[in-house]
Formats: sequence, C-alpha cells, structure tokens
Amino acid sequence: MLGAAGLLVLACALLMLSVSGAAARAQPVELAAPYEYMGWGDPQPPAEVLDDSGLHDLTLAFVLSKGACNPEWDGHRPLLGGVDQAAIEQIRGAGGEVDVSFGGWSGKKLGNACHSLTALAGAYEKVIDAYSLRAIDIDIEHNELRSKKVRQRVTAALALVREADPDVEISITFPSSQSGPEATGLSLIADAVAVGLHPDSWTIMPFDFGAPSGTMAAASIQALEALARELASAYGISEAEAYEEAGISTMNGHTDEASETVEQQEFASVLSFAGERHLARVSFWSVNRDRPCGGGAPEEECSGIEQAPLAFSSMLAAYTG
Repeated sequence: MLGAAGLLVLACALLMLSVSGAAARAQPVELAAPYEYMGWGDPQPPAEVLDDSGLHDLTLAFVLSKGACNPEWDGHRPLLGGVDQAAIEQIRGAGGEVDVSFGGWSGKKLGNACHSLTALAGAYEKVIDAYSLRAIDIDIEHNELRSKKVRQRVTAALALVREADPDVEISITFPSSQSGPEATGLSLIADAVAVGLHPDSWTIMPFDFGAPSGTMAAASIQALEALARELASAYGISEAEAYEEAGISTMNGHTDEASETVEQQEFASVLSFAGERHLARVSFWSVNRDRPCGGGAPEEECSGIEQAPLAFSSMLAAYTG
C-alpha cells in the first residue's frame, strides 16, 4: 500500500500529466492542420497521416449545400454515418482534432444557398453541433466570394456564430495575388470589420495567379506582408499583431498552374517566415497529394515532385506558431 508520501507523489504525477495534456491541446486546432478531402482521389487514412507525420490536427473539406440551406459533405454525403464522420472519429481516436472547412472552389456554397444570415449561421451551427467542433474554416472562393451581397451574408453569419460559440476557432480563407488580397478580399475584410467580426485567422491562398515574380516562397511572403498591412489598417492594430491573425494555405508541389511549383525548400522558407511572425495558421492543399507520383503527372493523388511520403505534413507538424 502507498503511504501518505506515496499518495502525494502519485497525486502530483497525475496533476502534471493532466496539465501537460491540457497544454498539448492548448495549441489551436487551425494552427497546423492541412486539408484532406475524403471525396477526392485516394485519401490517405487520416489516423495514419497523424501517426506517420507527427501532425496533431487535420482540416477536412468541404461542406456544401444539398440543394438548399442544408449542409452536407460535397453537397451529397451525409453529415452522420458516412466516410467523413468516420474520418473525424479516426482523427480523434489518434489523439487529434478536426477543423471542418466550408466552401472551396466547386459546388453549391451555403453562402449562396442560404438566403438570410440567420439561416446561414444556423447551417454552420448544425455542422458544429453534429461533431462538437472546436474549429471551422470558411474557404470562400468563386461565386461565393464574387458577390458582395453573399460576402456580407457570410461575415454577418459568422459574427452570429462567434456570439453563439465564442470558443470555436474561425478561419476565413480566400484567394490572393502575389501582391496581396485583391478587391474582393479587401471587401471581405471590410465587411467583417463592419459587423465586428474578428476571426482567429485571415488565411490567404497565394497560388494559381500565374507565373510568380521570383520563387513561390518569395511570392507567398510578399502576399503575407501585404495581408498584414491590410489587416493592421482595417482593424487599427500593429503589423506585429496583424501577423498573429494572418495565415497562409499554399499548395504542395505543382499547383493548378504549369508555371507554379512549391518545392519542399520553398515550403520550409514559408514556415520559417511564419515562425518569425507567429502566423495564426499555416496549411496546404492537400494531404491527398502529399506523396510522390511514381513517375506519373501530378493529379488528385500526388504532388508531381520528388518527395518522401507525407514530406510536407511532417514539415508542417513542427510548426508551433
């Protein structure tokens, strides 16, 4: 039997384990969570991705509209009982957490399908509640970003979500040119400021803009510098504070443009810059592609460059903000 001293030592040890566990999960879910898309290509098993790379979390994409203001995965896979719920359970079973992303380039977006901000906020909340989420990402692109009316609806709905669930992390992800946010992105930031929305991360996607001037790393850093200036001006904060509310989501390997390639050393440069400025979020598209092609052209399932399996994921796993 343990004496009083032994019981005290045991209690202290259990307390230290509890504190260390809480500290480990104190890392924001969105900080270093690359995208994986369970409806595309040949997805790598999420739990194996975490185990093999050292990542804590993943961003699962994409929730869209099923004909009306009704959220489903890709607009046709159910929230519960399908491969996406199974992926979430696998991630959590491996000790990780999930960030759910709404939107993307293709498909019918909830921002367009939900015709009032309360309906749109309700659609976001339905997904949050279905999985007891700690983080959501609004990847606003294409026709959802193009319409000012929809942009305003999205930001106002997210303000309602923030009011209802203040502990849920919110990232807003949108395209960017090499010189920073374009007119629609600047309008989106202004719309958020107007309704008092302060997301945890404004994340730009600096790719698919054609041949960069210089390397993709230099283009990404230039875009991030411009984003920080814009956030500082819009919110009335310092640039140092703005960087801590900024993020980047790049592509690993070949992008959709033949003139753009993000090599591993370029991703390392972006990660180094992110660490120096303490960016709120670093991600990439996608885990599905984080493996070599075996001599084939880059498609949904590979990066198109020479790399080890999960090379980008393993690099991102070391990012701590």
